[in-house]
Amino acid sequence: MLNKAKGFPENFMWGGATAANQLEGAYNLDGKGLSTSDMAPFVPKEERDGADFTFDVDSKQLEEYLGEDCQVYFPKRQGIDFYHRYKEDIALFAEMGFNVFRLSIAWPRIFPTGEESEPNEAGLAFYDKVFDELRKYNIEPLVTISHYEMPLALTEKYNGWESRELIDLYLKFANTLFDRYKDKVKYWITFNEMNMMLTSLYTGGGILEDKIKSSKEQAAYQATHHQFVASALAVKSGREKMPNAKIGCMICRLETYAATCKPEDVLQTLREDQMNLFYPEVQVRGEYPFYMERYFAENDIVIHKEPGDDAILKNNTVDFIAFSYYMTYLGKYDPTNKDNSGCLVSQLKNPHLELSEWGWPIDPTGLRIALNRLYDRYHVPLFIVENGLGAIDVLEEDGRVHDDYRIDYLQKHIAQMKEAIQDGVDLIGYTTWGPIDIISCSTSEMSKRYGFIYVDQDDEGKGSLTRYRKDSFYWYKKVIESNGEILE
Repeated sequence: MLNKAKGFPENFMWGGATAANQLEGAYNLDGKGLSTSDMAPFVPKEERDGADFTFDVDSKQLEEYLGEDCQVYFPKRQGIDFYHRYKEDIALFAEMGFNVFRLSIAWPRIFPTGEESEPNEAGLAFYDKVFDELRKYNIEPLVTISHYEMPLALTEKYNGWESRELIDLYLKFANTLFDRYKDKVKYWITFNEMNMMLTSLYTGGGILEDKIKSSKEQAAYQATHHQFVASALAVKSGREKMPNAKIGCMICRLETYAATCKPEDVLQTLREDQMNLFYPEVQVRGEYPFYMERYFAENDIVIHKEPGDDAILKNNTVDFIAFSYYMTYLGKYDPTNKDNSGCLVSQLKNPHLELSEWGWPIDPTGLRIALNRLYDRYHVPLFIVENGLGAIDVLEEDGRVHDDYRIDYLQKHIAQMKEAIQDGVDLIGYTTWGPIDIISCSTSEMSKRYGFIYVDQDDEGKGSLTRYRKDSFYWYKKVIESNGEILE
């Protein structure tokens, strides 16, 4: 008789997740070069077009942003000053009981333009200090090598990942990290949400759309191929340098439900799902799936490969699948819409689901479905490395933040994780997004807060940066202490 897991395994990893470009600040200190994310301006609510997932920059905007007279405010450049406050923040994570902390390493902090022959020692030394501080509290670092940023100089010179030149430059960066931190970091992710390339070329690949040499979709998939090869080569090198390391891929996972039981809607939903699962197909199974070959042929997309690329992908697959999960959406066949690119943002919302303040459907059960589908398909360990609720929090006069809505959201999602484990899913960890309030990825606002820790800073960058424990801080501490048994 099969013994079902009754709860979270004893070695389950609990913690939080961040990105260097959203919390570090110090964008021009200690030799750091400009990154693509340093060009993401604050977008006031009244100027948004409804999308809240990515940011885009074209060559004209980039020229303006780099001008001496530019008056645009770029919040990611100052972040929440983790660069100078990391000890304080890590101590707060430790107080909650974290045994894992996901962070990324800013590529231009190590190679300011990406093309230097030697790394920037000051940048490497900073992360040494961060890892040493984490070790002091027995917190395992989970490092994303590339998280929505790269040296801006590589966008200007090569138009980002549209060029194959970036493979070797990325490998130089990755190998530098492996050599330096092989005794300090066990868990690695090669790229953050690689399927974001289909939604924003700039966010995912540092590509200026008005500078691409082909169609937008051709550029997206060619850049994706370059990242696939770079990721596989990093896995190969990482295993050679760090035999005990675990290296994973990552996607943004949004479960898609058919809007109706009409067969055309079900087929459309299947196709949209395939377009997103294409990424782990290549990185876990090591080959392009047949459905993508058909899609490329029918849409005049030609993936230019070098001899040996297919063998590189086949022989260097990942150890686990990491993914973010925030919402689900609906798939519906529309004969007038020829776009089946797997775009991550859909205007079709499920009428059975509550929406967040930012219009994101809240679907805890969808997380259980996602876990089951991914594990059924790939049979490799899964790691939820982003999940959380962005909301407007109010700091009371007594320094408290009463965020019961966040507790409710996380309670329901963790309960569904537990159900998935009982279903037989091999789930190894959970890092909530933004355990401390950080700058939003897409709109660069501060008011969309995810954290257990409130940071006194507004959308204009004003505030004391003082940290305050929210009600959810104490709740999550109990969750971790009980290994997920106490959710109330």
